[in-house]
Amino acid sequence: MPSKTDIKDREDVSLLVRTFYTDVRAHDLLGPIFNRIIADWEQHLELLTDFWESQLFLKRKYTGNPVAAHQEVDDKVNQTITPEHFGLWLNLWYQTIDSLFEGEVAWIAKNRAQKMSTMLYMKIFEHRQG
Repeated sequence: MPSKTDIKDREDVSLLVRTFYTDVRAHDLLGPIFNRIIADWEQHLELLTDFWESQLFLKRKYTGNPVAAHQEVDDKVNQTITPEHFGLWLNLWYQTIDSLFEGEVAWIAKNRAQKMSTMLYMKIFEHRQG
């Protein structure tokens, strides 16, 4: 098996995103949510590649609003998203990174995902109170 390298460019980010979401789509609990909400997977994967490339390499390609997007998803599933969903998502993210990459940028990808998952769930919870 070849040795792992760090995440170094958009091609690596795309591999990470596509591998990860293949697993998410097949996941017993997460798959039904994502497969119900996302109509155009190719467009979504490109958007998420832009997002993660922006996060990891400070490129200004992503122009979306992740907080509003996640609040909208929660509304579409009748406020049924739980911390468990975020935990499962995060565990899969870590597993995917660990299976493909190692190094500083891989660590940053894990760290950012952890912080974002906490923030996004808090914003969903606040939105429910509004």
